[in-house]
Amino acid sequence: MFFALSKMLGFFALPSDDAAAIAALGVILLFTRFKRAGRAFAALGIIVLLVAGLTPLGNALMLPLEQRFPPWDASGGAPAGIIVLGGAIGPELSAARGTPDLNESAERITATVALALQYPQARIIYSGGDARLVIKGGNEAQYAADLFDSLGIPRSRIIAESKSRNTIENARLSKALAQPKPGERWLLVTSAYHMPRAMGAFRAAGFPVEAYPVDWRTRGPIDLVMPIESVTAGLRRTDTAVHEWVGLFAYWLTGRSSALFPGP
Repeated sequence: MFFALSKMLGFFALPSDDAAAIAALGVILLFTRFKRAGRAFAALGIIVLLVAGLTPLGNALMLPLEQRFPPWDASGGAPAGIIVLGGAIGPELSAARGTPDLNESAERITATVALALQYPQARIIYSGGDARLVIKGGNEAQYAADLFDSLGIPRSRIIAESKSRNTIENARLSKALAQPKPGERWLLVTSAYHMPRAMGAFRAAGFPVEAYPVDWRTRGPIDLVMPIESVTAGLRRTDTAVHEWVGLFAYWLTGRSSALFPGP
């Protein structure tokens, strides 16, 4: 129930979708006796699109998420295992083309390959099933196992956790597979902007992991004053950041995270 509800409400957590819906409503009202309201709604939708797409709003929302956890400190010793959260592979395109299709979060894969080569004894769990609500697109974890194997990481080292559909299920199902022992170091590899919510979910599940953030989308505070390269890029960044902030609040409100804004 939580999964389906979160997916349906997720549409309204994206500023670009909200702006488009408001503008569309305004255009429809222009052909009714509510023309004045229609003009107001259409203008509001356009303003939201421009603010979200052309101002540093997305960077301002993204930066505190990405800065929350520092790079991993390897001085504490080798990890016993590595948890990689899904999201780097498009299962629907992979299924259609018959080969793993990497997206902009590909660093989750490449960073894990580097870690696997550096720590050959570490177990690797790739956690990611099919997160689509209606149209199913394939199993991401299985494509990841194929990709790791092609990159020189034997399939025998990869545990493909293919049932999880969100971060909460990532945490619970990964813990069940890992069966972590006291004192073991387990790394959690995911995008830097997603790390606070992921760490909160793993802590709530009773799985102590260490953050290994990758896939940064901002360069740092300088991006608060730099121009946006395009409207689509600005909208995408704003949508991603707002989605994470809404997710953080929802997880905390429902007791699925250890804190509202988990930190080190």
